[in-house]
Amino acid sequence: MMNNDHPATKADGGRAAGTSTLDLALRVLEFLALASEPKALAEIAAEFAASKATIYRHLVTMQRHGFVRQDSRTGRYSAGIKLIVLGEAQRGRLDVVTAAHPHLIHLRDSTGQATTLSALVDDDLVVLELIEGRSIIDFSTRPGTKLALHASAHGKIWLAFGPLGLLESTVSSPLDSWTSATLTNPAALRREIGMVRSRGWASAPEEVMPGVNALSAPVFDHRSQLVAAVAIVGSTQAISARPNRELVEQVVACARTISLELGWQG
Repeated sequence: MMNNDHPATKADGGRAAGTSTLDLALRVLEFLALASEPKALAEIAAEFAASKATIYRHLVTMQRHGFVRQDSRTGRYSAGIKLIVLGEAQRGRLDVVTAAHPHLIHLRDSTGQATTLSALVDDDLVVLELIEGRSIIDFSTRPGTKLALHASAHGKIWLAFGPLGLLESTVSSPLDSWTSATLTNPAALRREIGMVRSRGWASAPEEVMPGVNALSAPVFDHRSQLVAAVAIVGSTQAISARPNRELVEQVVACARTISLELGWQG
């Protein structure tokens, strides 16, 4: 049995009988995750002063979702692979934000434009970080903002370098239009993504908001998998529909530097 000073043990003050169903399930999961060896049903029930029937119901539910596994030979329970998968996903997001932050500031200082970092969270492309630019224009982009895959520079990077099947699943759904420049034709979008893949950067001039453009490049990790996209956002006067070479090189260099810090081999 675990040391009684652990928050997931009976030292909780014997609250198990009075806690919510979810609370008990989460404490059981934490107990298994921190245990040095698989635990028998009776051990787990005793740890929380709960009936074996109650604990068994929680274990079966968590096992069905991959959070708990049962040894087919001994019948004992341990934490499942799902915890590792989720932990790695979260660690990756935190690592990339930490690694990117100083480079986003440098990119903002060198270009004068707002800089952003985005990642795919479940099925949504979400802004993880924003460094305000020197422009007084509000582009309505904040951490937590969801971006359209087909109509943003960030999104085009994910369609070009992200998970297999993402492009096809995107074009198989209706492509919303925000301006006359938004790419809503699947064939046109496929051609655009092909160009992004070959040149290594993307832009989306006036595709969501008139007078606004963004320029984005991919960030890869040690597995050479896309983990984020870096972008500068500004007016079309500052970032034209055909961005100048210096801006492109600055954004691509920023993304590359972050990638190298994350262990990318190039």
